[in-house]
Amino acid sequence: MNLESALERIYSMHRFNIKLGLDSIKKLMNYLGNPERSIKAIHIAGSNGKGSTASFISSILQESRYRVGLYTSPHLIKFNERIRINGQMIPDDYIQKFITEMDKYIRKEAPTFFEITTGMAFKYFAESKIDFAVIETGLGGRLDATNILDSIAAVITTISQEHINILGNSIEEITNEKAGIIKRGENVFIGLLPVEAKQVILSRGSELNNKVFHLGKNILITEKNVKFVSNNFEMMLSKTPLRGRHQSVNAALSILTVKNTFPNISRQSIEQGIHSVVKNTGIQGRYEVIHENPKVIMDSGHNPECISAFTDEFKKEYSDYSKRILLFGAMKDKNVVQMLKAVALYFDVIFVTNVNNERAYLAEELEYISKINNIEVQIINKPIIYIETFIKRKSDECLVVLGSIYLLGEIKSNLEYTLDNKGILV
Repeated sequence: MNLESALERIYSMHRFNIKLGLDSIKKLMNYLGNPERSIKAIHIAGSNGKGSTASFISSILQESRYRVGLYTSPHLIKFNERIRINGQMIPDDYIQKFITEMDKYIRKEAPTFFEITTGMAFKYFAESKIDFAVIETGLGGRLDATNILDSIAAVITTISQEHINILGNSIEEITNEKAGIIKRGENVFIGLLPVEAKQVILSRGSELNNKVFHLGKNILITEKNVKFVSNNFEMMLSKTPLRGRHQSVNAALSILTVKNTFPNISRQSIEQGIHSVVKNTGIQGRYEVIHENPKVIMDSGHNPECISAFTDEFKKEYSDYSKRILLFGAMKDKNVVQMLKAVALYFDVIFVTNVNNERAYLAEELEYISKINNIEVQIINKPIIYIETFIKRKSDECLVVLGSIYLLGEIKSNLEYTLDNKGILV
């Protein structure tokens, strides 16, 4: 089985959709020799900010000379992005060998795509003898496949009403699912959560004899600055490589987690880790400028909270451009009306397009939804050609590609322009 066939094999498992529960992943891990038992992991759940927080934590630990595994999802362009050690993606030949050896098991037991990927990641980390792993949940927490881990710290980034058909109809129910990653006796780190979410986690922490660290007690936010403060340690976080105040908050949560999990970590490692997060982890698609003159920005703002974070940053510069153009695509489980209404104020033209995913809205569906909500949009069927033509104009206009990370990945992987090692078009 070659690499292409191996990847097609596991991609085909998407047809089983989401299958929450730990019985299948326990069986898979047992088949693999329980690699998760040798992994010391920081486990991260939340509605938004999981990937960024995981990347900041991983980067800081790398700067402390640890060998760090990083498991995130989904990928942007290449499957290998999901599984990294010190920034280096899992090799093609490991993927090919793993799937080939697992083929009979996959055909017999039908694990989900995410379960297979999680098994691959944990086996690769264990065999590579990493020092620590930073693991992002896929969906929820309590019944997520990654929750097979016995972690050394749990992080809850944000809580909002998402996936209500799966996780619950209230903030409390959703929080209870995400707080399911918390294990007895470990430290718990929480971001800026709603009061009702915080109470759920405090209650669980009390039941399990956990110490809960609140980011709200260690962060000062003003109109222009975000500062992390803890005892004799202070750090300004307003200019991280990942733009936006929400990213400064994610960076602060990573510092809170690392300082209290690894007490001897140096200030230099923290500072260098924050400022080198893109280089150390390869994270993409977070208010990412891929071209200047004309400006092209890519942002994986995939729900109303992410869109709000995007507009908070974009409104600082949108008046600099003679014309502002939006290219938008989204998944069907997102509140696209709220998302489009939020961005409509900042753009002269809004294009909607198809995303090559069965769970995504068709462009015609987005057009209809927009029309009945008095939002003016146009369908664009060949976004790649439009973007490449736009780049050639050398204007003072701005084009933003916004929405599902699957849309960003399609566009980045199909642009004829060359991307340098920082993801910038050249």
